[in-house]
Amino acid sequence: MKVGMIFEGGACRSAFTAGVTEAFLEHHIQGDYLIGVSAGACYMVSYASAQRGRNRELVLRYIPDARYMGAKYLAQRSNRSYFNLDFIYDQIPNVLLPFDYDAFAAFPGEVVAVVTNMETGKPEYLPLPRKDRRSTLLRATCALPFLFPPISYGGKRYMDGGITDPIPVAHALEAGCDKVVVILTQDRRYIKSPEPVLEVGKWRYRHDRNFVRALDERTMRYNGALARVKRYEEEGRAFVIAPKDSRRYHRLERDPKVLEQWFLDGYHEALEHMEALRIFLEEDGGYGASTVSVGD
Repeated sequence: MKVGMIFEGGACRSAFTAGVTEAFLEHHIQGDYLIGVSAGACYMVSYASAQRGRNRELVLRYIPDARYMGAKYLAQRSNRSYFNLDFIYDQIPNVLLPFDYDAFAAFPGEVVAVVTNMETGKPEYLPLPRKDRRSTLLRATCALPFLFPPISYGGKRYMDGGITDPIPVAHALEAGCDKVVVILTQDRRYIKSPEPVLEVGKWRYRHDRNFVRALDERTMRYNGALARVKRYEEEGRAFVIAPKDSRRYHRLERDPKVLEQWFLDGYHEALEHMEALRIFLEEDGGYGASTVSVGD
């Protein structure tokens, strides 16, 4: 049985995801096909490299760091992002909090990031390079409109994968997964409303008409993805872990106490569902090739 793991984005809300991955690593839960969107992909790679404690350190030490994000970085010609790109995607993984590229390369499953092609306005599902020290594809999947510049990768311009496929559960099943574990950063009651700021995007990105259309359809796509998740869950093909209440979660949160609470929310939510998750994964033939049993 091939097991997929899906990591929704959400910028700093993904501190919840970091907590979930920590619990998964402690209990030896791993999948065959990992697919992440935006910030979810960033925590996904530390999970794939099995670096226990690394995602916690990212959340608690570096998101509150003044070098991580701020309006001043938007004004820098070399950066043009609210986030300090070289600090996040180069200095942290290569100097301050080393990422284990060898362990990531040795991960036997597939690891995929979702990006939005600015020319076509469609999602693409790209394998993450195992030893890219510039983390270019991670930058692309995280490239939020207005807060990032477009990111060039493989001769194409990309932005945040969450615009066109925020919860890629259907794609994971199409890729051959028999079951999927879905980590959300919004609670189950959440329904996305139209975002007025995206109206501004129609002017900001007016030269990329297909991308503007994708922005216009974002609310519909997100709510449709949630409906698919619910349907697959009812069919027994998906297992969902989500915050109990995400109304207090904010995309650009910097308070270390708040971030720690979100991390702990994810950690404890995963532990609370660990036995049910074990049963879900062991039904109909057990784990896939790269997954090991749940420990106590």
